[in-house]
Amino acid sequence: MTLDYDIIVIGGGHAGCEAAAAAARLGSRTLLLTMDMTKMASMSCNPAVGGVAKGQIVREIDALGGEMGRITDRTSVQFRMLNKSKGAAMWSPRAQCDKTRFSEEWRRTLENIPNLYIWQDAATELLFDRTPQPNTSDNPSAAATRPRICGVRTRMGVEFSCRAVILTAGTFLDGMMHCGAAHAEGGRAGDAASHGITESLRSIGFETGRMKTGTPARLDARTINFKILEPQYGDEKPGKFSFSPETEPVKDQMPCFLVYTSPEVHAILRTGFDRSPLFNGTIHGIGPRYCPSIEDKLRTFADKEQHQLFLEPEGRSTHEYYLNGFSSSLPWEVQWEALHRIEGLENVHIFRPGYAIEYDYFPPTQLRHSLETKLVSGLYFAGQVNGTTGYEEAAAQGLMAGINAHRALKGEEAIVLKRDEAYIGVLIDDLVTKGVDEPYRMFTSRAEYRILLRQDNADLRLTPIGHEIGLISEERYARFLQKKSSVESLVAFARAQSIKADEINDYLKTVGQEPLSQGRKLYDILMRNNVTFETLQEVLPKLRRFIESHGIDAEAIEEAEIQIKYKGYIEREKFIAEKLHRLESIRIPEDFDFFSINSLTIEARQKLNRIRPKTIGQASRIPGVSPADVNVLLVKFGR
Repeated sequence: MTLDYDIIVIGGGHAGCEAAAAAARLGSRTLLLTMDMTKMASMSCNPAVGGVAKGQIVREIDALGGEMGRITDRTSVQFRMLNKSKGAAMWSPRAQCDKTRFSEEWRRTLENIPNLYIWQDAATELLFDRTPQPNTSDNPSAAATRPRICGVRTRMGVEFSCRAVILTAGTFLDGMMHCGAAHAEGGRAGDAASHGITESLRSIGFETGRMKTGTPARLDARTINFKILEPQYGDEKPGKFSFSPETEPVKDQMPCFLVYTSPEVHAILRTGFDRSPLFNGTIHGIGPRYCPSIEDKLRTFADKEQHQLFLEPEGRSTHEYYLNGFSSSLPWEVQWEALHRIEGLENVHIFRPGYAIEYDYFPPTQLRHSLETKLVSGLYFAGQVNGTTGYEEAAAQGLMAGINAHRALKGEEAIVLKRDEAYIGVLIDDLVTKGVDEPYRMFTSRAEYRILLRQDNADLRLTPIGHEIGLISEERYARFLQKKSSVESLVAFARAQSIKADEINDYLKTVGQEPLSQGRKLYDILMRNNVTFETLQEVLPKLRRFIESHGIDAEAIEEAEIQIKYKGYIEREKFIAEKLHRLESIRIPEDFDFFSINSLTIEARQKLNRIRPKTIGQASRIPGVSPADVNVLLVKFGR
């Protein structure tokens, strides 16, 4: 037992678990501080992982060597690939999980990682060393004057020393729960709030704010009339999140169910609006626009007569169901009465009502792209403390913070993913460059390069990086290279193989395509709608023999097909990305005084001076910095 560690991670949620696992696996002696070891990566809200854009993030986490994808696969009860009717850029995996097993699997994983130690306690104070530090940034004078993190003090009075801290406290910092007129301190139902950290950071100069989130009632399945509800099943051939061969697709899937509100339900809910802490001024925190409470929905969409809700199982060994879409902080008795007016829930028993929670966060423009804070050397923020919402966004930040904290201690350059490399790159760049004015949630629309950032090619984009930094094993990397080779060989075969008209015309008619007047390359035929490798194998024996002889699996076949069908779009996005990379290569001195350039607008000078972008590219993405301002910076720092 020691009180001295390389890295201390505060918080055992999704961000903290990924951060601790990555830092320890890379070789840093890591301590994970959590208030409850039985709730590692607890699914405090919905029992699901993935979704639109979020599913892409989980596959990226897995491709880099993170744990979320593998643990999701091991604990799934249902898998669906969303948006299959749309283009490949929109396909997004989503899995319902057994929430208890998910947390247990995370704990088992963490307890078996060398260099990783766990201490159950609450952090109450961060300790700083104000002694001048050696240069660790582009600006020697700034680095020398920055205080450095040197330890953590806990509620039990234990003082741990360290060289880096990753703060991932989620909703626990001065957390306050609301249900009607009832208020109680807490980070979530049944767990105490954390005090002291915000005060510790505010005293050293950090800006703080309050945000709000919420969760719906949990229902007893024994009292739900499922016979009259519409089931929603998983995919007939379920996929999985992890690229690793260690996991398998889910078996014996559990269905979800659709239910609907009604005008009668809405009328009951409105009777509690005067007692809603969301409407009467009790809650001051900013709530998530894209995951609103049911009362927010009624106010924003006052003309809608019904809202669709989803009943989601919380696990295989429990009767608890999550009512997705019915988040609320209304008085419990209003929730109770309204729920009993929903078809199928007339006799429902409620395990616990919905509630809202307010918590402290730190505007993320106070961070570098490595997720290290600008004010304190060695201090990293990840997860909801940065103003984000969602397990997946938190886990991605935790992974990158764990990687970069370790690399900083080794004197190595931070890993910063570009916007055309990963949704994780978009997420972090948005936070650091644009900041947040509401809980940030990832959507595909936030990415400029959706065709490049597909869920299917996350391994091709990021596994080489994961291998280089040490999170991808040699065995897994060899398997990745085999897949990459299979994809390339199948695409090359399609380019080279000529197909005669009489070989293919009957098939083309069956898929609604015009027959050929002369022979064409297989590659060109595959670019047609409804033409797939899977169905072509039935009519082209030489294609089937090639696939079988080369041992090309379904995953590689799908990847090759997408590359062929979307070739033009992919090349166009790559061209645009390469042009914008030129702006990323033009660096701005860290201590540059933007107020010295009078030709910049006042707003641009204020924003640039506050955020302090490192490159012209980053400066161009700051709200309030116009194209004319970018041109001024280009003249100043050279085209």
